This record gives sequence, C-alpha cells and structure tokens, in this order.
Amino acid sequence: MIVRFVLVFLILQAMIHEDKEKYKDILKDSVYYLEHHGFENIKADTEGYETPKSFIKKGSDITITPDIIADKNGRKYYFDISLKSEKPKLLKSKWLFLNALTALKSHHFKLITTKGHYKFTNEMLDDINMNNKSLIKI
Repeated sequence: MIVRFVLVFLILQAMIHEDKEKYKDILKDSVYYLEHHGFENIKADTEGYETPKSFIKKGSDITITPDIIADKNGRKYYFDISLKSEKPKLLKSKWLFLNALTALKSHHFKLITTKGHYKFTNEMLDDINMNNKSLIKI
C-alpha cells in the first residue's frame, strides 16, 4: 500500500515537473507582465528568481508551491499559471488550497492563463465553485 502511494506520488511529481518545463516560457512572460504592472519582490519557480515557499502536507510527501508570489501596495499576491493539464484533479486541489491559504492570511490569489487555455480554466473554476476569480490573460 505504501509502495503504491509513493509510486503514484512520484509519477504525479514527474508530470507536474514536465508541465513546468513545457511551459516555462509562459511563466517567464507572466513574471515580465507582473513586473511591468507594479509588482515587486517577485518570487518565481524560474531561473533568476528566488523559489516561492512550498507547503508540505503533514504526514505525507505532498508539496504545493505557488508558481509566483509578489507584493504590490503592501499586499502579498499568490499567482498560479493555469494551463491545460493531464491531471485536473491535482490542479483543482492546488487552487483550493492556495485560495483558502490566501483568504486566511488576507492575501490575494489570482490565476494567470493564456490563449488556448481560457475555456479549460473557466471550466475548472466552475467545477470547484471559484467562478468569482478574474483571470489575468497574457
């Protein structure tokens, strides 16, 4: 049972890493967009930036790391890049966690998406009743 869980976890981590590698140009474009819209102290999971803090689920090896964290006007913003994914359930869980975390700490959570991914993102948000989120479209 434990071996099966570890194997599934490793496969999911590899898939998430593949997605990040595949879309690293979109992540860089997102950071560029935020820099030019007044965000400071940007932390991003990309070259040349400090990696954002990861959150680890107690009693397991599951970690959640926001794609970008930045400050603007004294408030902290968490950003996640929304792109079509093979594992939408994992992405929904990540968004729900980040949304709850930011609400508890009076921070903001926003999603960044790009052309070709709007419909996927809106359907995912509808599925988890987060359709009040406005998207940053790059």
